[in-house]
Amino acid sequence: MVDASLTLNEDRWQWAQKLARRWVSEGQATAITCLTGTVDGFTASFQDGTHDCAGTVPLSEHPLYLVASITKPIVAMAVLQLVEQGELTLGDRISDLFPQFGQQGKYGVELRHLLTHTSGLPDMLPNNNDLRAANADLSEFFAETCRQPLAFPAGRGVQYQSMGFVVLAEIIAKVTGRSCAEYVQDAILRPLEMTQTVLGAPDHWFDDATSPLQQVVEVRLTPQQSAASHWNWNSRYWRQLGAPWGGLLTTADDLARLSRCLLSDGCTYRGERLWSTATIEAATRNQLEPLRDLPETDRRCRPWGLGWRLNWPAHSANFGDLLGPRTYGHWGATGTLLWIDPDRQIFTVILSSQPQEPTGHFLARLSNIVAASWE
Repeated sequence: MVDASLTLNEDRWQWAQKLARRWVSEGQATAITCLTGTVDGFTASFQDGTHDCAGTVPLSEHPLYLVASITKPIVAMAVLQLVEQGELTLGDRISDLFPQFGQQGKYGVELRHLLTHTSGLPDMLPNNNDLRAANADLSEFFAETCRQPLAFPAGRGVQYQSMGFVVLAEIIAKVTGRSCAEYVQDAILRPLEMTQTVLGAPDHWFDDATSPLQQVVEVRLTPQQSAASHWNWNSRYWRQLGAPWGGLLTTADDLARLSRCLLSDGCTYRGERLWSTATIEAATRNQLEPLRDLPETDRRCRPWGLGWRLNWPAHSANFGDLLGPRTYGHWGATGTLLWIDPDRQIFTVILSSQPQEPTGHFLARLSNIVAASWE
């Protein structure tokens, strides 16, 4: 249970609200939602802005955001359920599951390498824009990933690799007989009652004027994405693709449900156990430390769990500067952040419409205020 003496300092919490509202009023962001809470269910939240970048539609009570790479640890936790069930081990070679993957020097890539960004796979494919422009499905991204060489031998370096997660999605499908989106829905979202969350919007959202699609916040696009109306973050294609590296549509309240489950040793509100204590501990501890062929600075200063980014010392981007050493979470390129502190048993969700790469300028500042607000 959370320390009963832990309270949210209202003055500092007001600082966070004032800062976010100033950014919206100055046009530096069009929408921001911030929610923080404890394992016991206490939450505080605020939001400001509009659903559209033109500033004409005020935010609804529970706006949906495209959270980009916060998708990754959720897919990772789906894979770890299969590890718990004995269907997989972290040492399984991907080429044993998919022989076509073993080409171009990838024979030695293991499941653990995909989950820790040590595989040597690329973040984005060289023909990423062409695939999106052609409205390619996930199988085409996987096939192209199988054709790629590695930047370094698996386990010899750390390179953020979104394409490792398209491979993880194919593994889920092969083992379970269901798509990654279907498995995540049945095994994680439904038990957690994350009813407003989807990995790929269904067709009926686009046919019904009262569907949840009306609650989705428009992302302020980069110049490159603005020129690609049929495949950018706001397009029907991208919202439906369900990219396992960045396609989740969700709310702050639903991410709070996930956070409290993880802080509760994997238990849902109804007492159903989604993950064991051992699994959560493995997912959220530094998995780079025992990889002896990694550079020492990566193992010590840029730690990764299994799908979760840990708190990097001397690195302000996204997470900020005031989080504890065991804090874990993830950020998203669309301007989103989730962090969970198991020592203080608190969590914070910051969702915005303003892309933050690479520094997480707004996210880090809000994160610092919220972290300092708990005392």
